[in-house]
Parts: sequence; C-alpha cells; structure tokens
Amino acid sequence: MDQEKTGALIRSLRMERGLTQRELAARLGVSDKAVSKWERGLGCPDVSLLTAISQELGVGLDSMLGGGLPERSFQGGNMKRIQFYVCPACGNVITATGEVSVSCCGRRMEAMQAAPCDSAHTPHVETMDGERYVTLAHPMDKAHHLLFVACAGYDRVTLVRLYPEQDAALRLPAMAHGTWYIGCSRDGLFTLRF
Repeated sequence: MDQEKTGALIRSLRMERGLTQRELAARLGVSDKAVSKWERGLGCPDVSLLTAISQELGVGLDSMLGGGLPERSFQGGNMKRIQFYVCPACGNVITATGEVSVSCCGRRMEAMQAAPCDSAHTPHVETMDGERYVTLAHPMDKAHHLLFVACAGYDRVTLVRLYPEQDAALRLPAMAHGTWYIGCSRDGLFTLRF
C-alpha cells in the first residue's frame, strides 16, 4: 500500500463527502491527528480500520489498498449493454447499463449471461389496451420458477418481479422495439429481440 496515494485518496473522498478530518476521525474512532497523518502520506491506517474507512468514504476495499479509483471511460448508460444481477442469498434483482461492481448480502455478484430463448423461456405476447399481456409456459414452483421478466427499449427498462406459486403472466407497457429478458431461478437469463 502506497501511503502517499492512499492518503491522497482518503483526503479527496473525505472532501467529496463534505467531511472535516475531525468528523471522519469521530466516525472511525480515531484522532483527527491520525487522519491528518494519513492524508499527508506520513503513515497508513491500521489494517483493522480499512473496511470502516472504505464504508465511510463509499469505495471498495480494493480501491483503498490500491490508493486510487479505477479509470473509467464514459459509457453513457446504453440500454444495449444492460446487465442483470440476482443475489443468491436474498433474491434482490439489480440492473446496470455500464460497468459496475455489484454486491448484496456481503457477496460480490456477477452479471447473468444471456442465452437465446428456448421453448420453455419464450414469452407468448398479446397486445391489448395499449399494453402487452405476457405469458410463459414455465413451472412456477419453489425449486424452479421465473424470477423476472423485463422489457428494454432504447431509453427505458420495465421489470416485473415474479414469485413461486404465482402465474407466469404479467402486463407490460407496449414498446415499438426492444429486447425481452427472462430470468429463471434454475436456468439463468434468456433474451429475445422484438
């Protein structure tokens, strides 16, 4: 760990959050002199404090250890790059349109990899009253069920969460063009362009 880089990162993030050295020190249970020492690159925080510092400053532990935030190019949040993440512990569904590091329930999550729809995961879609009525011939029991169905257009995504023992049927707003995403608890993510 480079103490000058880490110190500069701590200072930058502290100021970004509008905290004084004293306020950050109070949250961490250390003296403001310790925070000053870190920020001037004259010492490093104790390893036992790194997790707390990372949480207070809103960065990953890897950024704290590396002494900097990763370089990112502007991606613009293009819907064509939408990714879906499902927490294996609580079932939380998260979407992102750019490169992110996602974690839930203390676990780092990997983006689901989409496969073309097969017969069990192909939606049957009817348009009625300006909406799309979507049904799937898919089991909906606790061991094997649909997690969600999402419809992504060029500027928005609509996601409907599904649960075991309910029908695999839902209504979505009609979009002219886009992509269907079907998340399955056992088989993963499926996609179909319309």
